[in-house]
Amino acid sequence: MNALIKSATIVDSKSDFHNETVDILIEKGRISKISKRIPNPDNYKEIKLDNLHVSQGWFDSSVSFGEPGYEERETIDNGLKTAAESGFTAVALNANTNPVIDSYADITFVKAKAQNKATSLYPIGALTKSSNSKDLAELYDMRNAGAVAFYDYQKPISNPNLLKIALQYASNFNGLIFSFPQESKISGLGVVNEHVNSTRLGLKGNPTLAEELQIARDLFLLEYTEGKLHIPTISTAKSVELIREAKAKKLDITSSVAIHNLVLTDDQLNSFDTRYKVLPPLRTQHDCDALIEGLKDGTIDMVTTDHNPIDIEDKKIEFDHAKYGTIGLEAAFGALQTVFTTKKAVSLLTQGKSRFGIKETTINVGETANLSLFNPEGKYQFNKTDITSKSKNSAYLGLDLKGKVYGVVANNKVVIK
Repeated sequence: MNALIKSATIVDSKSDFHNETVDILIEKGRISKISKRIPNPDNYKEIKLDNLHVSQGWFDSSVSFGEPGYEERETIDNGLKTAAESGFTAVALNANTNPVIDSYADITFVKAKAQNKATSLYPIGALTKSSNSKDLAELYDMRNAGAVAFYDYQKPISNPNLLKIALQYASNFNGLIFSFPQESKISGLGVVNEHVNSTRLGLKGNPTLAEELQIARDLFLLEYTEGKLHIPTISTAKSVELIREAKAKKLDITSSVAIHNLVLTDDQLNSFDTRYKVLPPLRTQHDCDALIEGLKDGTIDMVTTDHNPIDIEDKKIEFDHAKYGTIGLEAAFGALQTVFTTKKAVSLLTQGKSRFGIKETTINVGETANLSLFNPEGKYQFNKTDITSKSKNSAYLGLDLKGKVYGVVANNKVVIK
């Protein structure tokens, strides 16, 4: 793939051309020249877009596409197209499938389905067989097939000994273990944040204690085993404090936060709209502020869309019975820019790769072209025409977002929405 990107402002603190507006020549998938003005040598494809900015390719550590088993929600093919149009050059795929991705063959299958796409797919294998929380899955075999981590998606590990053994076993091959932060006996039948709004609306509450108690337990186990742990999608102020203390102890711990838990609160629940039924639930503004501060000071390591397509039959029903989840790839950049500067939003979207063993690239001559293309300016209201996903269960519909994503240049391909 040969292309010439015209008049692009580079947003990459590791680049020799950070904050400069330049032309970028790409030949055979590599950056061959960066200069103020580059003539088109052989009638290469030109990419010239309004107020074009480019950064290192963005990474999402938690996406679900459904396939295999839930293709009516999303396929790998369309999911990766959605990711590319949303600016992501790499995504980690959850084992949120049927059958669950829990073997060497399953990892091989999803990797094969993702070949020759602009966006690279990195499978997360299930931690336990069929994600049943009883017996460890074939972790080492899945690692050899290409799994980058192990996670029973949104299913808490209720047995502490199981997590202890997983951390100890995976440390033999530097494996990364996820533990979903929820103590199910405390959360019970709660479907929203336990607070004033849950009482006022008559919806069963899921208290912050359920998350914090599980995190505290997991951190004790991590300290004991000296393993490698990632806590996905934290949502409370106290959770940030607990992880901050663990990092001060030099434990091998990382965490992420879902973007919707940064920009939305449980005040959205007034309409009983199931688009806002997510797990962990939307919390209070106090929690949002603490999570944002945790990202600013490095306590929280990365953001994620926690993109989870759900079919309309499982969303357009009573709140108590609706499935948890929102799609988020298409709105990620615009939503982040409502609470962070462009520089910080881009930084957050490019963080986390090294934790999953994914190579990082910079925008310099000789590097592989792995670029996200966007315009950081302009406000718009997010609506269904902005959605590429098969499912439309977006919590961002109707929100005012900032900035437009054009697409990506990656894996020898150009995808422009």
